[in-house]
Amino acid sequence: MTPETIFAIADNGILVFWLLLIVAPAWRGTQILVHSVAIPVLLGLTYIWLFATAARIGLPAGAGFSSLHGVAAFFSSPYALTAGWVHYLVFDLFVGAWETRDAKRRGIPHLLVIPCLVVTLVVGPVGLLLYIVLRAILGKGGFFLTETPA
Repeated sequence: MTPETIFAIADNGILVFWLLLIVAPAWRGTQILVHSVAIPVLLGLTYIWLFATAARIGLPAGAGFSSLHGVAAFFSSPYALTAGWVHYLVFDLFVGAWETRDAKRRGIPHLLVIPCLVVTLVVGPVGLLLYIVLRAILGKGGFFLTETPA
């Protein structure tokens, strides 16, 4: 399978799980599909395969993680670049699922969380920041990322 095909499947396929978080957060299917290890394991295995394929095919000279130039060289490989994108997809979904669970535990109305989820999908760290600010404004835990209500 080509990196372009994997990218398209992962990039479009992840949207189903985001849609479930947004429109059906309490549905049992959402609990099974999004709040379990199923998606992280599937994407994690995809990531490992892509990373290993990039290494097997050969990375450009200077590719690595110790400098910006090295990272740029590493991601010039389509397999490594797709692995990087899968990395973003799995971690952003993980954060969105956490936001949803945390909001439920803290009694934050889901309608207020939806904008945070959309922003997390598009620009992950900004969405997480938005959710943390929402919690602080509502007095529902502020800036402590604990799993129990403050």
